[in-house]
Amino acid sequence: MKDFLYPIKFTPILKDKIWGGDKLKSLLNKDHKLPNAGESWEISDVEGDTSIIANGPLKGQSLKQLLENYKEHVLGVQNYRIFGNKFPLLIKYIDAKEDLSIQLHPNDELAAKRHNSFGKTEMWYVMQADKDSNLIVGFNDKITPGIYLEHLENKTLPEILNFDKVKAGDTYFIEVGRVHAIGAGVMLAEIQQTSDITYRVYDWDRVDAFGKERELHNDLAIDAIDFNMNDDFRVFYQKTPNQSNEMVSCPYFTTSFLQVTEPLTKENIYDSFLIYMCVEGEAEITVDTYKETIKQGETVLLPAGIKAYHINAKQAKLLEVYV
Repeated sequence: MKDFLYPIKFTPILKDKIWGGDKLKSLLNKDHKLPNAGESWEISDVEGDTSIIANGPLKGQSLKQLLENYKEHVLGVQNYRIFGNKFPLLIKYIDAKEDLSIQLHPNDELAAKRHNSFGKTEMWYVMQADKDSNLIVGFNDKITPGIYLEHLENKTLPEILNFDKVKAGDTYFIEVGRVHAIGAGVMLAEIQQTSDITYRVYDWDRVDAFGKERELHNDLAIDAIDFNMNDDFRVFYQKTPNQSNEMVSCPYFTTSFLQVTEPLTKENIYDSFLIYMCVEGEAEITVDTYKETIKQGETVLLPAGIKAYHINAKQAKLLEVYV
């Protein structure tokens, strides 16, 4: 077996956030000493936050080195033509002890023009939610830029936002230009384009330990908001056991829900890598003679050169992602 053809794990990159909590440690067993861990970046090619391989023959090498050395054998032929030595997705687990800021992300065109970056289309899968927890997605009525700016100025923006109560398994597709926020008490898996560009428009008037408010980006945001979006952000999907059930398919990624209750033999029929995020239970993934276990809150990358593999679990829920 070639030395890169195995299920690759990366060392999580933990991020301290003003709104973060302790679930990444207490529920997902992330080892850190941060006071408010809000995000665990599982696979990242964001500048300054490149993932490092944590297992197998390539342990200690970076994701960037992996792509430079193995190119299309990791990404897939077409993906490599498009992205070169740049990994197209950023994979995270997020714990919101407090509400995140009201925010949105620019599209590819604006992000490239302003930030030399991809846009940030993303999706959420709720792994755990405290009672009466919410996600904020979009507006609760048709809103014009004028009405929006009036509420922004009066600090009454929450009055026009859409609050959805959520539970484990709920899934949302967040397109660029859609105002949104993760509410307090929600832990979720996030799949997104490789981008760290966020326009923060309202932060609940909170301050940090030094009494300082976080920066807002309202001048940039007003041109990036899509006020004509439909309320089609909730994702409804099948949950048939032991088969891939498509959840979201967009130009940037496709994600399926896979509940494993028996041994499965799988084939990679796509010209792409595969990512598995374990959102419940644990599973063993075998490639030839190499076995790797993933538990809740862990993530593996299967390079595109792996065409056949096995998944075994008594009970596991996985998110299966490719580009």
